[in-house]
Amino acid sequence: MALDQSLNRLRFFVFARRSFEMQVENSFYGERLVALLASAFGVLARLLAALGLYGVIAFNVTRRTGEIGLRMALGAVPRDVLAMVMKEVALMAGWGTVIGLPVALVLSRYVESQLFGLKASDPLMYASATVALAAVALVTGYIPARRAARIGPIRALRYE
Repeated sequence: MALDQSLNRLRFFVFARRSFEMQVENSFYGERLVALLASAFGVLARLLAALGLYGVIAFNVTRRTGEIGLRMALGAVPRDVLAMVMKEVALMAGWGTVIGLPVALVLSRYVESQLFGLKASDPLMYASATVALAAVALVTGYIPARRAARIGPIRALRYE
């Protein structure tokens, strides 16, 4: 009985040999999976933020079509309309940043144990996230702004 157990252990060590690199790689599997899932959820969150911002701006532009048409009939050029809508987008993104950064700083203490090689209050991380979200906001806001700038004044005034 004891001999059988010893042989089984010996077989396990002989047939289950792995290189040191393989063992290290396998030991970090859980952390890599968590990092991959966090990245996937981050991309999904950014996509949802972009879709939400696009929906709000598109709704706002649609609601203000009559006003935009009146402005264009009174002499506003498409560049002015584009600037007006993009100013709204920048204002929304700015307020989101002003509200979101302090909340993120407070909540980052709870996930600090999951960050390997980073501090929860890393300024580069916050700066890059802010720049990335600002870029997403400007790109998603540009589409309805361009559509508003291309609308004709007669068509806009008839729109109801």
